[in-house]
Amino acid sequence: MRAFPSRTWVLIVFALALGLTGCASGGGSGDSARVAGSSANRIVRAELEPLSQIDGYQAVERLRPRWLQSRGGSSGSGPVFYVDGARRNDLNDLRSFRTADIEGLQFMSAADASTRFGTGHADGAILLTTRR
Repeated sequence: MRAFPSRTWVLIVFALALGLTGCASGGGSGDSARVAGSSANRIVRAELEPLSQIDGYQAVERLRPRWLQSRGGSSGSGPVFYVDGARRNDLNDLRSFRTADIEGLQFMSAADASTRFGTGHADGAILLTTRR
């Protein structure tokens, strides 16, 4: 009879350890600077407010530099840039927007951008929403 209680305790300890490990490793993005509403694919107004002295391109470079990387598509020129739904000619147009004038930015993958806007989005798209 003595072996039964010890097995029970081993199972209880194992279950607790497993549960605590799951709680410790899940749920967080690992980036304590992120604010509510932001994500790996979205920059919200609250994230841009401390960066009021720089332009939109610099803000993306600082906050989500992976958005600007070429993904090996045929264009190799980086993501397509949209302002309030209108396509711009060049991603460098993002430099003409001060962060104070930007409500938010969103990155769309190549597949999502092609579905929404059509072909020609091998590196995805960056959507800028201005403050109105």
